[in-house]
Amino acid sequence: QIHVVESGGGAVQPGDSLRLSCETSGAVLPFSAVGWFRQVPGKEREGISCLGYIVNSTYYSDSVKGRFTISKDNTEMTWYLQMNNLIPEDTAIYYCAAANGVGTASYFCHSDMQFWGKGTLVTVSS
Repeated sequence: QIHVVESGGGAVQPGDSLRLSCETSGAVLPFSAVGWFRQVPGKEREGISCLGYIVNSTYYSDSVKGRFTISKDNTEMTWYLQMNNLIPEDTAIYYCAAANGVGTASYFCHSDMQFWGKGTLVTVSS
């Protein structure tokens, strides 16, 4: 059974940075794509950053481009989201997710991934 677990959320002030981590276990092979999504209560979930492995690509939504950076470790089973210059609009529950299949990072960030973590809360306020 595949497990996906996020960590690193918390409460910060505008302009601060946070690094989210996502660890997976139970997978036999690396995933085709991994990513980060976020959701504000009452709003739709948003795919904010994804990495495609088979189709080597990276995607960032306009809302985070230039401020957030997605990365992975050498095992390809752990990935990160470095979030800089946080703003109140970044307040949300952040989920990491993984999927198998063929597609670009943008495709996966706009689709329903197969494996999801339970989420970690990020709060940005002064």
